[in-house]
Amino acid sequence: MSETRLGDIERGDVSSPGLESLCRAARAVGLKAWLRVYPTGEAVVDAGQLPVLARLESVLGRPLRMAREVALPIQSDLRAWDARLTDGRSNASMDAEARLDDIQAVARRIALKQRDDPSAGVVLLILNRTVHNRRVLATHREALRAQFPLDGAAILRDLRAGRIPGTGGILLI
Repeated sequence: MSETRLGDIERGDVSSPGLESLCRAARAVGLKAWLRVYPTGEAVVDAGQLPVLARLESVLGRPLRMAREVALPIQSDLRAWDARLTDGRSNASMDAEARLDDIQAVARRIALKQRDDPSAGVVLLILNRTVHNRRVLATHREALRAQFPLDGAAILRDLRAGRIPGTGGILLI
């Protein structure tokens, strides 16, 4: 592939580069091309999060209640927490991830929501308990420690007892 063609693909100047060209362009910059196939029509974007949140909801002790898709309190802002727990006095806002790939992007996205939502309360990152997510967390847990100090066992203990944890954390469920 010529440098000109590669540059055109990188800038998005090629409307339909084709699979072979994309694979070559990826290889040229040291990447491995990856293809996913999705059904046509309207896809459920958060389909992977739904079972994670259902598992979480099943362990909640009284008086905790969960609301899903809690919008940020800014008019015309489309962001929302995936879920929010309340015990009637305090809140825990949650983002759920089926597959954790970009920890910095997740941390930034959550930090911005925290900044913009005064009623967020404690923030929990809820992760699908997969081999991949456990591996990512084992490697990069300390990079998230300041933002999410609690680990899963302490969070789970509080939630089962019907308490909002005292600080944010990460729970694999």
